[in-house]
Amino acid sequence: MVQVDEAKLREHIGTKITAEDVVTAYPVRALAATLGRDEGTPGEGSEVPPGWHGLYFLNTDGPESLGPDGLAVSAGVLPPMPFPRRMFAGERVRFHRPLKVGDKLTRETELLDITIKQGRTGTLGFTNQIHRIYGPDGLAVEEERDGVFREEVPAGAGNPSTRREEPPAGLPWRREVTMDTVTLFRFSALTFNGHRIHYDRTHAMEVEGYPGLVVHGPLSSTLLHDFARDHNPGRRFAGFHMRARAPLFDIAPFTLQGRPNEAGDGCDLWAVTADGTVAMSAGVSFAD
Repeated sequence: MVQVDEAKLREHIGTKITAEDVVTAYPVRALAATLGRDEGTPGEGSEVPPGWHGLYFLNTDGPESLGPDGLAVSAGVLPPMPFPRRMFAGERVRFHRPLKVGDKLTRETELLDITIKQGRTGTLGFTNQIHRIYGPDGLAVEEERDGVFREEVPAGAGNPSTRREEPPAGLPWRREVTMDTVTLFRFSALTFNGHRIHYDRTHAMEVEGYPGLVVHGPLSSTLLHDFARDHNPGRRFAGFHMRARAPLFDIAPFTLQGRPNEAGDGCDLWAVTADGTVAMSAGVSFAD
């Protein structure tokens, strides 16, 4: 069992850092090509689609900073975490105004919380941080992210399964997604994500115990953003929230499913595994 000094880790709560970036057109074109989407030809002043802000403010840690899994041991406001496995657990995003090609941006990142808990799979570390992105007209996007850190999977053991739930029956929106290694590689490259579970099949299966390559949590989140846009053309996003329940893999198709919410001011969304159980639950609220 991992020995963790929770009090020492929690001393980092409140840590803040800032970074600057410029919204350029190429990442938008490249992600549209990766996902097979027609987003027009982005140029000066073009709006970045909601949920695509992850194309900017990329971590550029050198090789000496990386752990065996390809991720930085300590990144941004997070202190070195005494766990070798990590996953994207969820997010809550508030869209105040769109990012536009040509905008000069500032991002403030703050560590909000670190907690240690005992779960079915051993000791777990939960982190919560917020990114505030400011453009020329002020606050544009707030993104609160949750991460989970876990103990190492013993050699030869499978990755512990999570609780499985089925989505509601009879959802009117449905799209099947067949993930492939090229898409996973391209998304890793576009987001400068070195996590080997997304492109190194040997590492994913033999070291981390997964049945195949893992679909990035932010990629699944992006797909759900786009799925909501496709079924609600012209509506502006005010917010998006997502909770990860189980990983998705490249070994079988999965589906995106959804419906308008009861109030009519948003929609409810799910990413569903090939077995028919929920991998992600999400929701969008509209500004109009």
